[in-house]
Amino acid sequence: MRFSEKGFGTLKRDLSRRNFIKLGILAAAASLAPGAVFASRRVYLPHEKSLAFYNIHTGEGLRATYWSQGKYLSEAMDDINYIMRDYRTNEIRPIDAGLLDFLHAIGSKLDIRHNFYIISGYRCPATNEFLRRNGKGVDKNSLHMYGKAVDIRVPRCDISTVRSAALNLRYGGVGYYPDSNFVHVDVGNVRSWRFPF
Repeated sequence: MRFSEKGFGTLKRDLSRRNFIKLGILAAAASLAPGAVFASRRVYLPHEKSLAFYNIHTGEGLRATYWSQGKYLSEAMDDINYIMRDYRTNEIRPIDAGLLDFLHAIGSKLDIRHNFYIISGYRCPATNEFLRRNGKGVDKNSLHMYGKAVDIRVPRCDISTVRSAALNLRYGGVGYYPDSNFVHVDVGNVRSWRFPF
């Protein structure tokens, strides 16, 4: 089919008018049902984040909402710092909020309804060196010394399942210690290992 220049200009104008009308109809439909139109872009963001802990060395337990309405709650963070302290020396160091978010993500992924059992949270340099010298598979510059790592187990949940969930999240380091029945998680580089190596 041939068009003169004049005829082609009329066709372009008609197409533009049609496209404009179609866009107007789509916009009107979207304003009437935004949930249906944009449902695929929704991301679930919790209003609160809570964790429950049991320290196997001190017998202390804690259930705390540590994040609410977009901010970390300082009183709850203080309580978490305390329960995750170096129990050998009673030294306390702030626990990295990202580590708590990692634990929360693991708990959400596995629908954990039990406490995270703390095997080792913060470790002062002297404790870390003691454990390293006694052949416990401890790194000289362990992230435990910076409040960025924790060794955990979860009652009624196999540690291999906890390990898999942590690995799938790709949030940080994941160490697997089946002989000692715990999983190490940290907020360092994404990596994994098994002990004994």
